[in-house]
Amino acid sequence: MVPSADIGVFGGTAFYSFLDDVEEVVVQTPFGAPSAPVAVGRVGGRQVAFLPRHGPGHAIPAHRVNYRANLWALRRLGVRRLLAPCSVGSLQAHVRPGDFVVCDQLVDRTSGRADTFFEGPLPAHVSFADPYCSELAGVAVGAARGEGVTVHEGGTVVVIGGPRFSTRAESRWFSSAGWDVVNMTQYPEAVLARELGICYCGLALVTDYDAGVARDEAVTMEEVFRVLAENVHRVKAVLLAAIPAIPVDPGCRCADGAMDPGSLPA
Repeated sequence: MVPSADIGVFGGTAFYSFLDDVEEVVVQTPFGAPSAPVAVGRVGGRQVAFLPRHGPGHAIPAHRVNYRANLWALRRLGVRRLLAPCSVGSLQAHVRPGDFVVCDQLVDRTSGRADTFFEGPLPAHVSFADPYCSELAGVAVGAARGEGVTVHEGGTVVVIGGPRFSTRAESRWFSSAGWDVVNMTQYPEAVLARELGICYCGLALVTDYDAGVARDEAVTMEEVFRVLAENVHRVKAVLLAAIPAIPVDPGCRCADGAMDPGSLPA
């Protein structure tokens, strides 16, 4: 019997495993294989499905992640509430490396990514004015504060295609627009979750200042991975605190306009 889970967690860069006592499930989707088998276990009496978006050991860069397969795999296992840790660069001086940001808005600057399940023949338009679940955001902020983490409640993430980092001119543009952090994976994850009626929360760990923001140094992978290695235990602690606090019955409207579960093949 295939296990089910009502809560999902995506692992980000340097975050490739979560729970110890798990059952691994290989899920087939109409969109190909997800990044890895899904690990299902329990946290505080709740069934949780964990999937590292970049695969084991970061084998899949952001622009090659099969986002539709990843979301569909979790949806097939019953997930309706999804916590999505990710690494981000800061675009504002007061948002410092090591801080957490629970985003409430998103700007998409990617191109060419498969970003919808609605492919016809009938038109469909999901509401995306508020990309993130406010109910899950409140839970995540409370959990972070409970763990003594510096967390920014709300913020806008601008999503770039990668794998390169931003130029100095792009960073100045993003910063002057008032956006808070920059990332490579929050889109199309967030909109695909919305199309499936899954509540989505981006829990962002700030790893660096983007090029030319607050200091003159350029971003390097070495610096990013150093900060991630120092803080991944705090990401896990916040998740372990947040999961039991997630309401069993959603009090939000994230599932409004979601696709019919029977509209795609199993």
